[in-house]
Amino acid sequence: MRRVVSAALVATSVALMACGSALAAETGATMFAQNCSACHQLTGKGIPGAFPALAGSKLVQGSAPPLAILVLNGRGGMPTFKAELTDEQIADILSYVRTSWGNKAPVLTAAAVAKVRSGGAASSPGKTGATQAH
Repeated sequence: MRRVVSAALVATSVALMACGSALAAETGATMFAQNCSACHQLTGKGIPGAFPALAGSKLVQGSAPPLAILVLNGRGGMPTFKAELTDEQIADILSYVRTSWGNKAPVLTAAAVAKVRSGGAASSPGKTGATQAH
C-alpha cells in the first residue's frame, strides 16, 4: 500500500512540475508579447538595423547573468525593466527567449534573477556579446 501511495505521489509531483513548466512557458510567451515583441518581434527576428534578433543570438544563449542585467537595466534604446517586472516575470520571459526560435539554453529561475538584481552575479554584460542584443 505504501508503494502505491508513494508512486501516486511521485506521479502527481511530476505532473504538477510539468504543469508549472508549461504555465511558466505560456506566461513567458505572453509577457514577451506584451513587453518585448514590439522591438524584437514575435518571431524573435528583431528589426534589422534597429532592434537585434534574439533568435540565434549568442548573448541569449550564453551566460544568463549578463542577459538578466541587460533586461533589468536596459541599454541604448532598450528600456529598463527593473521597476516594471518582478524577478519571476523576468525569469519567465528570459526562459521563453532562451528556449524559443531554435535557441537552446537553460531556463532561468526567479532566484537567479534576484541574485543578479541584488548584485550577486556578474555586474556588467561588458564583453560577453552584449552588442548583439541592444
